[in-house]
Amino acid sequence: MEETESFTRKKKEKRKESLMRTLMRHPKELMTVVGLTMGGTLAFYTYTTYMQKYLVNTVGMSITDSTSISAATLFLFMLLQPVVGALSDKIGRRPILIAFGVLGTLCTVPILTTLHTIQTWWGAFFLIMAALIIVSGYTSINAVVKAELFPTEIRALGVGLPYALTVSIFGGTAEYIALWFKSVGLETGYYWYVTACIACSLLVYVFMKDTRKHSRIETD
Repeated sequence: MEETESFTRKKKEKRKESLMRTLMRHPKELMTVVGLTMGGTLAFYTYTTYMQKYLVNTVGMSITDSTSISAATLFLFMLLQPVVGALSDKIGRRPILIAFGVLGTLCTVPILTTLHTIQTWWGAFFLIMAALIIVSGYTSINAVVKAELFPTEIRALGVGLPYALTVSIFGGTAEYIALWFKSVGLETGYYWYVTACIACSLLVYVFMKDTRKHSRIETD
């Protein structure tokens, strides 16, 4: 796989300052990556990593049923990614992210609350699939959106560092926080926690520029 022309050109240039110093010249972009990632990664971990345990511990399904539901929904979720990504090439990144933010904010509590009472395989499948369709608005394009924020010389670090930290804080703790809320008898508190994080990300989506139209990849 060949490197892009901008990367090859920048690689030949002599660096005038350290990567970290260059990175600190882009505080807005760094905070944008954090805001972009927070709600999306929490929703992703909720409906993927944590969902199998939720179906067993809260809904009361068997391990076999919960595993098969997770496998089926994740397979279809995988197929959705290039479709939504292609759509973003047509209409822009920002509308797709805003759609995720709005639907995620409005639908997280109803979906998880209804899922709590569902007892059938197909009922759980359709609810989780609906949630993953919403989450696809983030997962399908988040990597390219973040890459489009930074110039070539710091793109890897500019995306990787804030992304890794945010995923660790919000995605990595999702299961722990969900189980803590359940242990203290306030499981619905986790639903509202996810909703609040998505709402915070929605604010970022609303006020950011559409990176498809203002891509640093194209201007390098």
